[in-house]
Amino acid sequence: MTDPRLRAERSPHGYRRLLLTCPERHNPLNAALARALRDAFAGDRGELVVLGSTGQGAFCAGADMTISETERAEVSGLLYECLEIMITRPGPVIVAVAGPAVAGGAQLATAADLRIAGPAARFRWIGPPGRNLAVGAWVLPDLVGRGRAAELAMTGRWMDAAEALALGLVNRVEPEPLSAAEELAAQLAAGGAGSVARIKMITATGGLLDRLHAERRANQEAWAQALSTDPGNLRA
Repeated sequence: MTDPRLRAERSPHGYRRLLLTCPERHNPLNAALARALRDAFAGDRGELVVLGSTGQGAFCAGADMTISETERAEVSGLLYECLEIMITRPGPVIVAVAGPAVAGGAQLATAADLRIAGPAARFRWIGPPGRNLAVGAWVLPDLVGRGRAAELAMTGRWMDAAEALALGLVNRVEPEPLSAAEELAAQLAAGGAGSVARIKMITATGGLLDRLHAERRANQEAWAQALSTDPGNLRA
């Protein structure tokens, strides 16, 4: 399924570019956009993908806070489907984070195999207030260690680009992160997809998928409880 807020392009250098196209609103996710992202990553799983935004200083603010609570719960389910595809597809995903990556946006960034941040990039793993969601607990331990992962997920504090680089959350910080991501994608594509896919599959083994499933189940329960006990807030 396509959506006008997601632009898909094939580069002559052997990779596919997926660009979020609503940077003036920080690319919020509704069900249609989350479904389009899931389907885009599911298509041609062996192809290398670069994910970014059409606007400077923006990445993804997570679920659109103007949609209903019911649709936000749907976005959550679709996003976890997307994340699972991202980490299990043989084709690597490189993400260019030029601005804030919050909640589902931070999840998309950390599900990628390689991350290139801009100087204005910031990350925050947090759900909507009062919904008791776990965000990022599945992936952060592999990237920054268990203790720091627990702190980031429990407090929901901001992490800037400098700290993300120091902790190894991002691979590089570049003035033009999308251009740098595309240059890296072209280099990897020219080097041969077979070895890159094998390396990806090896690095993704272990408990990563189990933790993703555990976080998804926990958040399904949290959304079900929220929607059943607070029907007056079904609309944002």
